[in-house]
Amino acid sequence: MKIKQLKFNLFQGLFLILIGCTVTYAQQSNDGWETMFNGTDLSGWTTKVHHYEVGNNYADTFRVEDNMVKVRYDKYEGEFNNRYSHLYYDKPFSDFHLTMQYRFVGELYKGAPDYTILNSGVMFHSQDPRTMLKEQDWPISVEMQFLAGVEEGVERPTGNMCSPGTDVVYGGKIDPRHCIKSTSDTYFGDQWVTAELIVYHDSLVKHIINGKTVLEYIKPQIGGGVATGYDPKMKQDGKPLKEGFIALQSEGQPIDFKNIKIRNLKGCTDPKALNYKKYYQISDKESCRY
Repeated sequence: MKIKQLKFNLFQGLFLILIGCTVTYAQQSNDGWETMFNGTDLSGWTTKVHHYEVGNNYADTFRVEDNMVKVRYDKYEGEFNNRYSHLYYDKPFSDFHLTMQYRFVGELYKGAPDYTILNSGVMFHSQDPRTMLKEQDWPISVEMQFLAGVEEGVERPTGNMCSPGTDVVYGGKIDPRHCIKSTSDTYFGDQWVTAELIVYHDSLVKHIINGKTVLEYIKPQIGGGVATGYDPKMKQDGKPLKEGFIALQSEGQPIDFKNIKIRNLKGCTDPKALNYKKYYQISDKESCRY
């Protein structure tokens, strides 16, 4: 019995080692893309709805169905009452490449502002939602704004930049506009659009729509207006935004998000290091292992 048990234990141990090696290899040999959404629930994400405490996903605003994150308002009661909402990924990033697909569906919720029709976006370099006050409407962040066409023949580009409580440098100076239009095409209906965002800490930011770079700007920083109800300690105008949280937006228009992935662009760029990755573009020498 002892010999059989010993053989079994040896076999079991070898099997576990092989499984471990396989998992490790899979993790180290991939192309660096991290899936942010598990397809079944909102684990790893936190909600913040205007007028509600952080973590309260009022009326199931953000929900998971058909392997997508859906924004819906069918459980809302009364007027919209500026219940702008954001769904935050629980991990901050500084240098990254974010990609996702989105499509607008359904009708604008009654009472939502007219400008929010076929309007949503993704916030980045955002403050932690746990630092937002109950009556804060927008997070201090930078937004890659998503829009769709409303009227045939009228251009309404997507992949724009909006700046609640922030500023960016565009055309060599801080641009006073809250939103800067991109050069993208106008997309109508409920077609899927692929949006990508490449961010290098507080340096360069690129917006990409369906594979085409449609907007570039530099030096995102705290400043400007629009956001209200925040803790004054969180708005230090002029402070460079080098990192922050990423959030999907809800403004009163139903929308679907899928294939949400991110790739960290900062790491060891020395080919001699054990943890070198060719997709790293920002050097972090202290992270190198030899």
